[in-house]
Amino acid sequence: MDTLLNNGRMSNWRTWVLTDAPQSRRQAAIGMAYRSWLQFSRNWLAMTGLIALLALFALAIFAPELATHDPNAQDLAQRLAPPSAVHWFGTDQLGRDLFSRLLFGARITLGMAVLIVAIVAPVGLLVGSVAGYAGGWTDRILMRITDVFLAFPKLVLALAFVSALKPGLTSVVLAIALTAWPPYARLARAETLVIRNADFVSAIRLTGASATRIVLHHIMPLCIASVIVRVALDVSGIVLTAAGLGFLGMGAQAPSPEWGAMIASTRGFILQQWWVPAIPGIAIFVASFAFNLLGDGLRDVFDPKSE
Repeated sequence: MDTLLNNGRMSNWRTWVLTDAPQSRRQAAIGMAYRSWLQFSRNWLAMTGLIALLALFALAIFAPELATHDPNAQDLAQRLAPPSAVHWFGTDQLGRDLFSRLLFGARITLGMAVLIVAIVAPVGLLVGSVAGYAGGWTDRILMRITDVFLAFPKLVLALAFVSALKPGLTSVVLAIALTAWPPYARLARAETLVIRNADFVSAIRLTGASATRIVLHHIMPLCIASVIVRVALDVSGIVLTAAGLGFLGMGAQAPSPEWGAMIASTRGFILQQWWVPAIPGIAIFVASFAFNLLGDGLRDVFDPKSE
C-alpha cells in the first residue's frame, strides 16, 4: 500500500512538473529545470563527468578525515617507496605520503579553479552586457580593452602578471582571473546584441525602467545559460593553467601539495619511480577531462540549436 501511495505521489508530482500549462512562474521554472535535468541525465558521458567531479570535490572537502598521513610529514627512511598497504600511492623524494598530499592538493587546485570562476564569470558577464546594451563609445572602449587581453596567450599573460607580483596562490588567482574574463565578456555582448532589440525589452523601457535595471534584471539573467556552459568548458583550462604556473614555481610554494608543484618537484624520477610524478599528473587529467565532459553535457542542454 505504501509503495502504491508513493508511486501515485511521484506520478502526480511528475504530472505537475511536466505540464504544458503551468499555473505559476515557480511551476514553470521547476518544470524547465526538471526537463533540463532529464535531458542531461540521458547523456552518460556528461553524467560520468558530473560523478567524477562530485567525487573529487568530496575527496577535497573531507581530505582531513580521509588522509592516512600528515601530507607534510617527512620520513626519509621511506623515500620513493612504491604503492603499498601503508602508503597507497607510494611516497615522494622526502618520504611524504602521496595519497595524503593528493587529497590536500585537490583542495588547493580545485579551490583555485572555483575562486577564479567566481571572479571572472560575473565580471565578464557584466562587462559584456553593459557593452552590448549601451553601444556607442562605451561598447568600443570596453571591447578594445577586451581585445588587448585576448591578444596574448593566457599562460604567457598570466606568467607576466605573476612575475610582476609575488609568486603564490593569491598571485596565481589574480593573474588567471585577469586573463580569463574576456571570453565571457565577448559571449555576453553577443547575447546582449540579440536581446536588446527584443519586443519585451522595448516594453520594459517604455515602463520607465532605467538602463541599469534592464541590464541587471532582464538581460544578464538571459545570458547566464551561455556563460554557465562556457564556465564548465573553461574550468579545465583554468586547472591546467594553475597547474602549469605551479609547475614553473610561480604558484603554491613548498611544502604546499599543489598538483603542479608536486609534478615539478618529482619530475626527475619519471624513469625510475614513475608513480611519483605520474599520480598528480593523472589527477590533473581526470579533473580537466571531467570538466570537459560536464561542459559538453551542459552545452547540449542549453544550446537552442539542439532542440
